[in-house]
Amino acid sequence: MLDFEYANKEFLWLLLILVPLIAWYILKINKHESSLTISSTSSFRTSKISFRTYLRHILFLFRVAALALLIVAMARPQSTETLPKTNVFGIDIAMALDVSTSMLAMDLKPDRLEAAKSVASTFITGRIYDRVGLVIFAGESFTQCPVTKDHKVVLNLLKDIKSGLLEDGTAIGMGLANCIARLKDSDAKSKVIILLTDGENNRGEIDPLTAAEMAQSFGIKVYTIGVGTIGEAPYPFETPFGTQVQNVPVKIDEDLLKEIARLTGGRYYRATNTDKLKEIYSEIDTLEKTKIEDYNYSKKNEEFLFFALIALALLAAELLLKYTLFKNIP
Repeated sequence: MLDFEYANKEFLWLLLILVPLIAWYILKINKHESSLTISSTSSFRTSKISFRTYLRHILFLFRVAALALLIVAMARPQSTETLPKTNVFGIDIAMALDVSTSMLAMDLKPDRLEAAKSVASTFITGRIYDRVGLVIFAGESFTQCPVTKDHKVVLNLLKDIKSGLLEDGTAIGMGLANCIARLKDSDAKSKVIILLTDGENNRGEIDPLTAAEMAQSFGIKVYTIGVGTIGEAPYPFETPFGTQVQNVPVKIDEDLLKEIARLTGGRYYRATNTDKLKEIYSEIDTLEKTKIEDYNYSKKNEEFLFFALIALALLAAELLLKYTLFKNIP
């Protein structure tokens, strides 16, 4: 819906100047008209009236119109548009990703780490209203990216993650505590951690359940994902004769991951293959919906430039015609 108003409407009173200006012009024309007495008008009956005769007042009309438009421009015409606007209450999400060497197992394709990165990328891309951060952990933990709305940065840093960046091991408590540090001071309506691992906690100074209690105290919900097939998984070993794949036992501390989720109000999931991992992230995406509210707001646009440009065009046209088509010959 569009409304029109003037910011400096008092300037519109200047339009009254046009009345005496037009009156002066009419008087001027009548005063300067001359008369000629002739015996007969028969010789003029067949002559055609020049189009310049009809257009002789156009220069004055251009000047009056330009003056009127300039006065309107000084009054600062503004269009007001009422538009619906979306008010978004975003969620802060910290993703903790296990990068220990066991994540190179190939029960998920092409391996656990690459599958986790791919699915996480799709998840991040879909969270357009939310801030996302990235933490990696193995035998220690490191913040790969603080919580941010710049998803391109997060995705680029996620793409560069590889196994071997950190000392090997599985420090679930450290990864969780690092995520909590990123979220604890957030003013977001909802704070969530998605922790993905394929092993058992065997490193780190912070006990995972202690970290879970910390998350609970800060109102942070933790979704835990255990990634790995049931039984044994193919794992690539480097040998003097090249890479050889052997089956190794899959050991995930599901009881621990379930308890972390329970303490914080989250859920535990088991991803035995890539498709199952995709389903898990889709479910988390559904559970953690961003709150959106609609309301109306008014947007004002300055429209004086249009009137000023038309006025300048009329003045330029007057000047051009005055010294070309309507040029007076002394």
